[in-house]
Amino acid sequence: MDLFHHKQRVEKKRKENSVFFKRLKKEKPKVLDKLIHPIHEDVFANTDCLKCANCCKTTSPLFTDKDIQRISRYLKIRPSEFVDRYLRIDEDSDYVLQSVPCFFLSEDNYCSIYEVRPKACKEYPHTDRIKQYQLLKLTEKNINICPAVFEIAERLKLEL
Repeated sequence: MDLFHHKQRVEKKRKENSVFFKRLKKEKPKVLDKLIHPIHEDVFANTDCLKCANCCKTTSPLFTDKDIQRISRYLKIRPSEFVDRYLRIDEDSDYVLQSVPCFFLSEDNYCSIYEVRPKACKEYPHTDRIKQYQLLKLTEKNINICPAVFEIAERLKLEL
């Protein structure tokens, strides 16, 4: 994935996307879900996240207490040790990675804790979740990070 090209496309469409997402907020919630979910399925059927992994390289997921318990058990360390070694508390009082790229991302873009990865990673980029109207700010933000989300937004524009 050519992330330089992606950044250029995002910048070129920034104003258009801002207007578009304001318009999306006026859509009926069920209509929005009905439109975006098939587009998500189609885009991700043709997307190899391992070629990009920009999400893992540039952002941190939120880690829930369940995530911390599950991952620390997998790593065979105490939850407190996991927190001390890998996490910090952000300005919203959430656990996030101390730094990016993710500690668990290898050079070939594989995740060393994939089987037990945080819930936020499993659900990323969240475009297949119900109640998309609640996630519009997040989706608009994720356009900058994920080329697939950019593609979903472009296709959604064609539907509306």
